[in-house]
Amino acid sequence: MRGRGGPAAASFLCRRGEEGSDVKPFTPEKAKELVMSLQQPAVFCNMAGDWPALHWNTKYLSVVLDGKTIQFRLGLKTVDLVPQFETKCSYVEATLAEFLAWSCGQPPCLSGPFSRYEYSKYWAYADYKYIARIFEDKPEIFQDIRWSDFGFPGRSGKESTLWIGSEGANTPCHLDSYGCNLVLQVQGRKRWHLFPPGDTSFLYPTRIPYEESSVFSKVNVANPDLKHFPEFRNATAHVVTLSPGQVLLVPRHWWHYVESIDPITVSINSWIELDADHEARVEEAITRMLVCAVKSAENPSDGDLWLNPTEVEATSHEINLQYLNEAVSAYFRCQKAGVLGQARPSSAAAEQRTSASRKRKKREVGREPEDSGSLNQELGFSTLQAEKLQEIPFGPHLIQVLPESQETSLMGAAAVESDGSDLLRENEGGHFGKSHCTRKQLVTSNDYRTPAHQTGTDGSPNASQTALSTNDLLDCLVNPRVISLVARLLLERTRV
Repeated sequence: MRGRGGPAAASFLCRRGEEGSDVKPFTPEKAKELVMSLQQPAVFCNMAGDWPALHWNTKYLSVVLDGKTIQFRLGLKTVDLVPQFETKCSYVEATLAEFLAWSCGQPPCLSGPFSRYEYSKYWAYADYKYIARIFEDKPEIFQDIRWSDFGFPGRSGKESTLWIGSEGANTPCHLDSYGCNLVLQVQGRKRWHLFPPGDTSFLYPTRIPYEESSVFSKVNVANPDLKHFPEFRNATAHVVTLSPGQVLLVPRHWWHYVESIDPITVSINSWIELDADHEARVEEAITRMLVCAVKSAENPSDGDLWLNPTEVEATSHEINLQYLNEAVSAYFRCQKAGVLGQARPSSAAAEQRTSASRKRKKREVGREPEDSGSLNQELGFSTLQAEKLQEIPFGPHLIQVLPESQETSLMGAAAVESDGSDLLRENEGGHFGKSHCTRKQLVTSNDYRTPAHQTGTDGSPNASQTALSTNDLLDCLVNPRVISLVARLLLERTRV
């Protein structure tokens, strides 16, 4: 992680405060002000040291879950030229005890369904696990997570999500269509590669695979294919390694690729709803309607896994139209109340709506349309905001995540880390607090499909590669810039 004062200072900045001091560096009111003002990612230190959730290592959680199975996503540790989307992964239902046995190299008879996957070749990720669901019979555990310290009273584990991964576990590079994100690291370390909203065109956005409220990048940022995605050279990576006890703020519409770099990692996050999300819901409803209509018309035998596993089914045109009408109605209700156009926290009532604060939620028949997510156009960075940024108290307790140099970013070099060693030792269960993992093997995909716009050596279109696919059309049709324009036109028509 990079902060003011250079690498030496960065390794010191996130240590605990004075011995015996339980006073947090920011009041809830100040922390909330910072969360809503920051336009770049930053790490809060010494804000969660007394949270019971810091004891949520995998051994503890295994005891609490008491044999309950959860779904794990498994992917290959090798790094391809294309992202390893969730549609390409395998899935197993297993207990945390079986996950621990597998990650510790214990006999296959103890690792259950993981025994089919060689640990040296695969990683496993229990991602997007809503705490309200997996601990529905133990609601008292929700209070172990205290987002009220960040100025969000009443927000606890009930509005939070749990992530448990092995070394190498990762999420493809994407942006969240609405809200901002607070992430508490509990066990092990995760490396975050973040890109600003202004880099969207350099990251080649796509909605296939489709998932409500997620815009994916076609670029594998861990091993970018600059031949097919040359504009990625212009992207600016902000890289930080998050250690236990630290809380990362991911501002609205920042792209992120996240990877576990220790043998076992545990983290907890909560998405904070913003008033600007009301227009974003309209955009997301338009996107869902178009993607579902076009892709559902294709021959199912084509075998295109366009629907992300987090989506249960492709909803019908009638239901999607209902979503759109409800999103538009909600937008005008909010506009009438005079709160649109501000990237600030919603009212207390909206703040406590768990469905709106969650990024992903599986589709259910009869679900209320107002739960749909969205993608909103990026807000302008005003002079007033710039002045406020100068007043933000970066220092030992709030570390700004600064951009890497272009050369370092493209080479995939590790970021300078904050120390966090005292917190690592407190959470160590024996084997997960060790140094950086060995570099992953880089491989070239054998089945990489050349884009339809590829040309021959003489510059003329290659006849065998000029056939456009449905996905080529959708990449243009539901591009964030296009959807933003369509939403504005639709809202103007409705207003009239």
